[in-house]
Amino acid sequence: MQLLHRASPWRELFADDTPPAPATLLAPLCEALDELGPSTDLPAAHAWQPRLVEVLERLDLPAWRISQLISDHNEMLYRRAILLSLNEMQGQGWGKPPVAFCVLTLGSAGRHESLLGPDQDNAMIVADYPDSRHTEIDGFFQALGERFTARLDEAGIPLCNGHVMARWPMWRKRLSEWCEQLTLWTQDRRVKRVQQSNILLDFHPAFGDADLASALAEHVRLVMPGAGLFLDEMANLLDELPVALDRFGRLAGDGDGAPHENALNLKRQGLLPLVNAVRLLSLRHGVSVPDTRLRLPALVLKGALTAQQARAGTAALDRLQELLLQAQLASLKAGGAPDGWVDATRLEEDQRLLLRHDMQVIRRLVKTAQIASGR
Repeated sequence: MQLLHRASPWRELFADDTPPAPATLLAPLCEALDELGPSTDLPAAHAWQPRLVEVLERLDLPAWRISQLISDHNEMLYRRAILLSLNEMQGQGWGKPPVAFCVLTLGSAGRHESLLGPDQDNAMIVADYPDSRHTEIDGFFQALGERFTARLDEAGIPLCNGHVMARWPMWRKRLSEWCEQLTLWTQDRRVKRVQQSNILLDFHPAFGDADLASALAEHVRLVMPGAGLFLDEMANLLDELPVALDRFGRLAGDGDGAPHENALNLKRQGLLPLVNAVRLLSLRHGVSVPDTRLRLPALVLKGALTAQQARAGTAALDRLQELLLQAQLASLKAGGAPDGWVDATRLEEDQRLLLRHDMQVIRRLVKTAQIASGR
């Protein structure tokens, strides 16, 4: 049974006539950061992450902010892995990067919505160069991609099973090639292209020349609103991830890979339908920010959502992240892995009611996104 009340350290701020020193109030966070230290040991830094989450929860930070900080910490590990790889290559005679480049984080990392235990989703934009230099220049960036993704894998951020990483040519291109590819992909409604775009289109520059990422984002903003067939197929794909409700509106998982009969995959049947619906609306209305929390109010300004819809969607996102983080920490303490499963029997009655409400909110957002695409 969960406690209804937990003493907050912030209540000590004005408990006495003289407020405590900030270091006293933030002592748990300071101790955790001291444990992390300045070390470039990537595995140790990644293994420290659950400790950070526990401390931030003790300081009453909301789950959405903790998720942002997990994403920021992972991005720091990316920067370290890339710098270590560049230094290693220079020591081996590769020299410095021959042209500007930018490594992108994709998916939840690109949206700054990571939970514990994500795998790698990344890509690379390389500044345009003559075809005559392709073997030389692409060879350099292939070596860099292989090195930094291997380092992240060793650190505990595993390689992507779907090969969505800068070590592969599919996800490592010149800026003009990325723009040409997106233009080509959006001219029809092929399922595979839409699925790959869903991964790519939530991106954030993690290392290198951010102007390359800005140029790609501007191309996306210009080309997507007019890609009717492509967006229509994206709307169709929303049906492949139904929310965790049965036809009577009761909480129910789809049973796919469930560890037990009371398990709900709130990542696959909660977060992803919400994120996908908001992404679709954002692409249709030219909203360029990748974060779901920023997309929702931006869609209100575009007239695509009401303020009430945006507030409800944001609240649903916040509560789903909270439930998933709590379940991931519990799984780690029990010797398991952090994943997207939540045991429905461990939820209090009020949590189940709110979760059911949030699933209904997400279902309506999905329908709104589909109607906007002509469904």
